[in-house]
Amino acid sequence: MKPLGICFFLATALTAQTHKTWADYGGAPDSAQYSGLTQINRSNVAKLKRAWSYPTTDGNKYFFNPLIADGLMYVMARSNSIVALDPATGREVWVHSTGPNNAIITNRGLNYWESPDHKDHRLLFAVNNLLQAIDAKTGKPIRTFGHNGTTDLREGLGRDPKTIALVQSTTPGKVFENLLVLGSATNQEYDSAPGDIRAYDVRTGQLAWSFHTVPHPGEYGYETWPKDAWKTIGGANAWGELSVDEKRGIVFVPTGSPKYNFYGADRAGQNLFGDSLLALNARTGKRLWHFQMVHHDIWDYDNATAPKLLTVRHNGKLVDVVAQAGKQGFVWVFNRETGEPLWPIEERPVPRSDMPLEKVWPTQPFPTAPPPFARQKFTADDLSPFIDDPQERARFRDTILSARNEGMFTPPGIRGSIQMPGNNGGANWGGAAADPDKGLLYIVSKDFPALLKLEADGTKAASLAGSPEEQGQFIYRENCLSCHDKNLPGVKLTRQQIRDTVRTAKDHAPGFPKISDSELNQIAGYLLNPLRAPARVVPGRYKSSFGFMVTSTGLSAIAPPWTSLTAYDLNEGTIRWKIPLGEVPELAEKGSKDTGAHFPKVGPVVTAGGLIFTATRDRKVRALDSDSGKVLWEAEVNAALEGIPAVYEIDGREYLVVCAAAQPTTHIHATPGHPAVNAPIEGAYVAFTLPD
Repeated sequence: MKPLGICFFLATALTAQTHKTWADYGGAPDSAQYSGLTQINRSNVAKLKRAWSYPTTDGNKYFFNPLIADGLMYVMARSNSIVALDPATGREVWVHSTGPNNAIITNRGLNYWESPDHKDHRLLFAVNNLLQAIDAKTGKPIRTFGHNGTTDLREGLGRDPKTIALVQSTTPGKVFENLLVLGSATNQEYDSAPGDIRAYDVRTGQLAWSFHTVPHPGEYGYETWPKDAWKTIGGANAWGELSVDEKRGIVFVPTGSPKYNFYGADRAGQNLFGDSLLALNARTGKRLWHFQMVHHDIWDYDNATAPKLLTVRHNGKLVDVVAQAGKQGFVWVFNRETGEPLWPIEERPVPRSDMPLEKVWPTQPFPTAPPPFARQKFTADDLSPFIDDPQERARFRDTILSARNEGMFTPPGIRGSIQMPGNNGGANWGGAAADPDKGLLYIVSKDFPALLKLEADGTKAASLAGSPEEQGQFIYRENCLSCHDKNLPGVKLTRQQIRDTVRTAKDHAPGFPKISDSELNQIAGYLLNPLRAPARVVPGRYKSSFGFMVTSTGLSAIAPPWTSLTAYDLNEGTIRWKIPLGEVPELAEKGSKDTGAHFPKVGPVVTAGGLIFTATRDRKVRALDSDSGKVLWEAEVNAALEGIPAVYEIDGREYLVVCAAAQPTTHIHATPGHPAVNAPIEGAYVAFTLPD
């Protein structure tokens, strides 16, 4: 056997061993959503039967990834309580209430930590911005953690904690040694909290380190923002999923957009470390390397899916890589240690913005391989065949043709811009799984176009400093640049002629009859006395009234498939296969079964038994052949499904468990058996196994 083969064999054996439990969100520290168990495989998966079911009891929505550790399963049910179950029978062991039913909690999964001597077992999560720990054996609070059992996540961010409404994420962090590394879910507005990446001691609850995603003075990337932006700008946060390379001590952090999401005049620059993949020293928080997927993001193209850690054969060598799937439909693949991309990434020009003071970064990065997994344009020719009403179809066509539609990075504006994939499209949390040693990556994606349309936010208009001419320059830029070049058009008019021209339409330019007399005088003063320097202006605020392009039946306006599962071979940088994933029950009943499910948050799990398990909002749990995507088994449950299943073994027996407690697949359900949205959900955790 060649040395390369020996290395591959040893790596495969190690991966199988470390992926035979499900004691972490996503299965393991690397978030692979992979199980090394093989008892359930291609040859027998068709025999899977329901083993047990545990009802959530309260009619609420859940999309929790069950966690199995030290003989117990942990789920969320009973008014957002944490519940311990017997993983072999579903029998309830204990219940820990998290407080009022409307509390903001870490509801996609939990973090589990066990001391080296196996005497201390903890579950860590956050409720209403308070990080806390409970005893995993009993469900009782650990009062020695933090301050009487809690640590306030709003503290230590360089802002007054009283001004921070939201900072915790509903996605759990990652445990590394005795540290819990956390991202955050700052709100979507102006003046949101900073998106610092932080690590806390799992024993004491004390802050161990912080990484500033909006750099402070003297830190790398500070010059990519306006001066002192860290004091006022928020976001650039990691609300999604993290991954840890335990061997190297690296935590990989995918970040989202700076705030505000769709207008960035107050944050001119490249805006590191928004929309980046960060490789940080997990013990210290020191930056090792980074790559930014979107410069100066004004599209809300967050990185939300966990970075996947794989070993691939590249140019004749085994290379440990990290792969990041994004909302744009791209897969980015880097050497895990150096950050060097496996295939070239090109900076390509993108359209300019027509919004006042907005300075779009002139280029954006495009990976040359692998190919995209999502559609990246939406035209009138792509409208869904399921839009039966001619008037509705005509309205969608008019909307598309009248909006800016210049590709994926068309800037938002007053006129409206088509966004495809939409900011709720592409890959999202839980949306990818990896077979780490075969170099195979599986991505669930959603094609869901949006219309981005900006309007002035009256809560904070632009403020001006200086002379009337300077103020006139700003008003000119705000109102006139859609028809005139940024340079002065060589005005040779009197003050009154300028006033009349602005008031009334002329030469294809719109009139502004509602503009005030004082503003007219300021514009005239600027045009008659041109300034050499730009006006000193604090940008005003614009808000997006964006909407997802959804039909009257609640379905996407684009032609299906709306959800796809794409299999990549990252050894070659190619797509192996791609299939529609799931269906819409109302359409399937009429014979249309290849549409893909609608509006999913689907988390696939791949196994060493050659299977991919998925659970979708059409109330179906499926097992697919990982080599072909062929459906080998499916079962229907009482409610829709979202989130990530779990695969585990108890007493030598392998199980699959899913959380079936989500809303139905579409927004409108008039037929029997399809309850309306917001109706109580008959939710349950359902486990499957092979017959005795």
